[in-house]
Amino acid sequence: MAKPMQALGILEGKGFVTLFEATDAMMKAANVEFLGWDKPGSGIVTVFVTGDVAAVKAATDAGVAAATRIGEITGVQVIPRPNNDVEKVLPQIKKAPVAK
Repeated sequence: MAKPMQALGILEGKGFVTLFEATDAMMKAANVEFLGWDKPGSGIVTVFVTGDVAAVKAATDAGVAAATRIGEITGVQVIPRPNNDVEKVLPQIKKAPVAK
């Protein structure tokens, strides 16, 4: 059985560069794990992170601060203890093969 997420952070903005900046800031600001990203259309890009509630909150705050310097954030959400079924709608992460 997979370990349930402690918290899920979702950040959505206009443009890939804006979300790239946000993701970089989130990963540097707190101990969170990158779950993936999605591009639903119309220039909107969404990024997903997980970790403990305080770390996810700190990460999303840092991501918003960084991203708004260069673009527009359209939504941010921190969900503490999300239901296990939430994982079904998250993007699938493709991991690069490990070189031997």
